[in-house]
Amino acid sequence: MQKVLILGASGLVGKALIDEFKNGFDLYGTYSSSFTSLSNDKQYKLDVQQIDELKEMIRSIKPDIVISCLRGEFDQQYTFHKELAMELAHNNSRMYYFSTTNVFDGDFSRPHFETDIPISESDYGKFKIECENMLREILNERVMIVRIPAIWGKNSPRWNTIKDSIENNKEIDVYGNLVCNHLLDVSLAKQLRFIIEKELKGIFHLGSADLMTQGQFYEQILSELGSEKSLLRDHLYQDHDATYYFQLSSNRDDLAGALQYTNDEIISFLLGNYSTNE
Repeated sequence: MQKVLILGASGLVGKALIDEFKNGFDLYGTYSSSFTSLSNDKQYKLDVQQIDELKEMIRSIKPDIVISCLRGEFDQQYTFHKELAMELAHNNSRMYYFSTTNVFDGDFSRPHFETDIPISESDYGKFKIECENMLREILNERVMIVRIPAIWGKNSPRWNTIKDSIENNKEIDVYGNLVCNHLLDVSLAKQLRFIIEKELKGIFHLGSADLMTQGQFYEQILSELGSEKSLLRDHLYQDHDATYYFQLSSNRDDLAGALQYTNDEIISFLLGNYSTNE
């Protein structure tokens, strides 16, 4: 049975990964402040500045697979992942690194594919690009870059914000001309499991398969909840009446069709009517 180490297992994505991977893998995880659902002997308190503890943990567990969904200060994260990669370079471990749509936030003119060269204007996007390049330089084909859009879940901050806005009649700011991707935490976990089990390599763009603006996505949620759309405060992205794309698209053909999700399915799941085939 393969050993899988999830770095950041107590977060939204980490919890979904634990639920998906708990059967079929020997699972370990790290947390910063709150415990995970793993047994005490398989979870480790670890912060991004604890490099020596990281190395000791890797040498003790000897994971076959490391999944990183860590958060933290950019410089500390970069150093952490560089030390991690150099440690993994001495064995046969595979690494799966979660990146972001923001690596393309320097060009909103079109959707971006795995073969596109990242270009970013934000500090966050530039940091992620630096991490991607550094990890690939050290680990080569043994690191997989998994770029993800806005992640939703029934306990996600985004979903909780919508419910709070409805309950307290708070306005929600949205862009009516910005095409975005979305993805469920549970869907991401299923997709990553498929990628790992099939030993697929390279860069992956995950996200809803169809097109919808941020405004349309929120409008549909509020409409199906029976709420007034007047809660939305619509803005034009970059103050121009043109269509902008903050969207990951994929030109890969090796991800199973059953693991492709639409915005309607994401919304239905959040509302409690969509089955994830668990």
